[in-house]
Amino acid sequence: MSVLTAFMSGVTRLNDFIGRWIALLVFAMFVFLLLEVGFRYFLNSPTVWTNELTQLLFGVYAVMSGGYILAHKGHVNVDLLHSKLSPRVRAFVDILTSAIFFIFTLALLYFAVDMAQESFGNRETSFSAWNPPIWPAKGAIAVATLLLVLQGLVKLLQDIAIAFNLGYYQPEPEASEGEML
Repeated sequence: MSVLTAFMSGVTRLNDFIGRWIALLVFAMFVFLLLEVGFRYFLNSPTVWTNELTQLLFGVYAVMSGGYILAHKGHVNVDLLHSKLSPRVRAFVDILTSAIFFIFTLALLYFAVDMAQESFGNRETSFSAWNPPIWPAKGAIAVATLLLVLQGLVKLLQDIAIAFNLGYYQPEPEASEGEML
């Protein structure tokens, strides 16, 4: 079981590390947009690259944060009934619904890898006035989806441990409503 807990811990730590570093892209996007405003309105010389670079960075930011958000239970849930269930019953429900998650994410991974390979092979660019390479952003989709699938596997293993009272995972105590704010 130590290999299993090491895997679960390692995937969660990796997603946590990546998520914290990816969050810093917000500051870079902020600076680039401020530069564009400054060049456009104060120097009357708009740039051709800042908006497109910001869009590419935002795309990477959005997809790479998925594993981090799943690890920290930050995804949106419709939990009218789910939150009223006991942790064990909730884990059983999550095990059943994880099939939908894996169907979607594994399909996304398959197509993302295919798209990234084609983009890398062609050294795809945006075909805009600036014409930056977009293959790194498309590669990030495949990497991010893999990290999301791995974190989903960790979540499934946690749910199995809770549902069947297995000893390899001990959940943290749930926060009360006041602590969540």
